[in-house]
Amino acid sequence: MRGNGVGGAMEGCTGLRPDREVLDGLKVLIVEDQFLLADELSLLIEQYGAKVIGPAGTVASALRLLGEHSPDIALLDVNLGAERVYPVADELLRTGVPFVFMTGYDSDAVDERFSVHPLVEKPVHARLVIQTLSNVSASH
Repeated sequence: MRGNGVGGAMEGCTGLRPDREVLDGLKVLIVEDQFLLADELSLLIEQYGAKVIGPAGTVASALRLLGEHSPDIALLDVNLGAERVYPVADELLRTGVPFVFMTGYDSDAVDERFSVHPLVEKPVHARLVIQTLSNVSASH
C-alpha cells in the first residue's frame, strides 16, 4: 500500500477535499515519534471530522493517554525510536479498540500475532490513511 508522489513526511495531501462525514466524531489516537508526520496526520484527521488524541511519541505516553481517554480507533507507528508499539497494541486489543499500523518497513516487520490488522506503509499517503481508518471504524 505504498503511496507515490510528492515525498516528504506524508504524500498526496494536495487536492484533497475533506468530506467531514468520513471520520466525523471519531476519537483517533495517534502514536508516531516523528514530529512532522505526527503533526501532519493530526491535521489531516481533524480535517475529516475526527478528534485527535495525542499524538504520543513513546509507548509510555501512549499508554498514559489510553488511561485518560477512550479512543474509537488508533493509528500506530510500529517503530518508536528504540521501542516497538506492541504494548499499546496489546492494550487496545484488551479494550476492544481497533487500530491501524504504520511502518517504513515491509509487512514482515510487524509481529505475526498482529498480522490481521491493517498496515499502511510509509511514506504514508493521505487518502490511504483516511480510507483505511474509515474502513476499520466502519467494520467495528
